[in-house]
Amino acid sequence: MIAAISFPQIDPIAISLGPLAIRWYALAYITGLLLGWRYCRWLAKRPPALLSESAVDDFLLWATLGVILGGRLGYILFYQFDYYLANPFQVLFIWRGGMSFHGGMLGVAAAIVLFARKVKVPVFVLGDIVATVAPIGLFFGRIANFVNAELFGRPTELPWGVIFPGQTVPRHPSQLYEAGLEGLLMLTVLFILVRAGGLARQGQASGVFLIGYALARTLVELVRQPDPQLGFIFSGVTMGQILSGPMLVAGIALLFWSRRRVISA
Repeated sequence: MIAAISFPQIDPIAISLGPLAIRWYALAYITGLLLGWRYCRWLAKRPPALLSESAVDDFLLWATLGVILGGRLGYILFYQFDYYLANPFQVLFIWRGGMSFHGGMLGVAAAIVLFARKVKVPVFVLGDIVATVAPIGLFFGRIANFVNAELFGRPTELPWGVIFPGQTVPRHPSQLYEAGLEGLLMLTVLFILVRAGGLARQGQASGVFLIGYALARTLVELVRQPDPQLGFIFSGVTMGQILSGPMLVAGIALLFWSRRRVISA
């Protein structure tokens, strides 16, 4: 017998108010956005302090739209294009899951560029702040994946393997690995960078985030079960690893670019 942990019986619906059902998945997004917004306000006061707190408040809506629209569109394009082409109304059923981090990141990146132009600040003044708080949303999002018993890992004989609903063998709780690496670890690294004055160097925090996420995602994908509709793209490589490759390259390029992009307070 292999030691294993039974999946905790967690109702995916957190709150029911008559016909209104609020799911943990939705609460994860709301909590991540609200905590990220409060952290952004604090970061805006750090040198070079070129972004006002009121601008941060205004950007919250832009970020929310970027996450939702980009995340959904990215999932459709990268993971289940044929399915949604045949079932277009299913695009609206976000509460059932089906969000892509890489798509959400592109959506938020577009929001950052447009909003930075609107308020007339350098793109990476805003971009670095958003990159610094992004791990908060990633942490809560991965916890929601665990609660939903989705995106779990491959079979394992390790003692912390979890038997997820509908499964007969213990599997890596890869959602929790990602919550720890993409969320808590990256949040800590970027906080230390900020305390050391990292926001004064344009693009540095964004570069560190892109590199950190790409490495964490690529590593966890080694034990995460590939998406069933895709499987391995080639030679054991998953879609998540393919999409993380450009992030790694962009992050390294940003670090080199940031070396001479110091903003005076």
